[in-house]
Amino acid sequence: MSKTATLEIDGKKYEFPLIVGTENEVAIDIKTLRSATGGVTTIDPGYKNTGSCESAITFLDGEKGILRYRGYSIEELADKADFLEVAYLLIFGELPTQAQLDKFHADIKEQSVVDEDVKKILDAFPKSAHPMGVLSSLTSALTAFNPSSVNVESEEDMYKAIVKILGKFPVLVAWTLRKKQGLPLDYGDKNLGYVENILKMMFKQPNEEYKQNPILVNALDKLLILHADHEQNCSTSTVRIVGSAHTSLFASLSSGISALWGPLHGGANQAVLEMLNGIQEDGGDTKKYMAKAKDKNDPFRLMGFGHRVYKNFDPRAKIIKVAADEVLSDLGIEDPILDIAKGLEKEALEDKYFVDRKLYPNVDFYSGIIYRGMGIPTDMFTVMFALGRLPGWIAQWREMRLRKEPIGRPRQVYIGENRRDFKDIKNR
Repeated sequence: MSKTATLEIDGKKYEFPLIVGTENEVAIDIKTLRSATGGVTTIDPGYKNTGSCESAITFLDGEKGILRYRGYSIEELADKADFLEVAYLLIFGELPTQAQLDKFHADIKEQSVVDEDVKKILDAFPKSAHPMGVLSSLTSALTAFNPSSVNVESEEDMYKAIVKILGKFPVLVAWTLRKKQGLPLDYGDKNLGYVENILKMMFKQPNEEYKQNPILVNALDKLLILHADHEQNCSTSTVRIVGSAHTSLFASLSSGISALWGPLHGGANQAVLEMLNGIQEDGGDTKKYMAKAKDKNDPFRLMGFGHRVYKNFDPRAKIIKVAADEVLSDLGIEDPILDIAKGLEKEALEDKYFVDRKLYPNVDFYSGIIYRGMGIPTDMFTVMFALGRLPGWIAQWREMRLRKEPIGRPRQVYIGENRRDFKDIKNR
């Protein structure tokens, strides 16, 4: 393969180096394009063909259905690791030893108390406020209680900031849910594992002892692992570009939460349940809606099937489908909405139209089913997504700062008016 790419503009040729990744991805390095050509830039709406960085964190091949964190397959991590091990791997680059994991967990637990004044901020929100708006605000508010910026040149300072947010973020997630449900705020139990404590903080009733359900713990652990990172998606790119201005970790994470809120990104699993509710209200005829989905002239979209990146089966969906079946079986839930979901799943996996186009159920489809089965309100689904994505955002922010990446500043192609003379208001 040639080591360079040649671009010809108005008969003049320019050469640019090629960068080849460890998985043989090839990119044209155009950082000198504008200076070399006297002002020519590229335009790529949505950055679908533009790499914003070099990263060693996550590898994704949508055509082959491959997802790896730091070289480890998502299948193996979901089967053999727990969420905290995966968080450590993403952030620091290697799987922890037992001693490192124990210290990591102990340090996180030491930072799991949130300043009581944060409750005052939470109290100011009405119960009707969307949980993602609440979570983004509370995460940003942590900056006020931790005003010193992280010294990225100090491993100790960086580590302290990381365990601090990993300790406090689950508390904010649980408080967001409990505020919505009118329940007293809870700090959980330092004797519990990370995921077990999250469940207890969210669901403990004030008048009864909380009992862990190992199937729910396992399902949530897997969901968090599957959502932990996904390369340069909308929210991750947001965290990196905001952080590139040397914005603090907490404020950068808050920006990622806001990006994740969108229905085309993290809100997709909420959109799945809203679709299922709509089908139920219309009589629950899944065959009717499968036909609508295949009709090019019908505006109906079947949410939770296919994926913007994966052109094959979403590897995460294969893993979480098993957990979804276990949760629904163990809880013995009778829910017409979930019956509709299972009906759509069965038909899509057997329908030639969907199979030929590889429109398989994706991770958003199954995660929505699990969260509903666990009793999590629909508008909290994206909050749970943020909880899983937290270590990935941290890892990406840390990598960006350690690599000393320049401040993000995309170019544009101006299509507005040419120079005009100002007219006095009486002459307009």
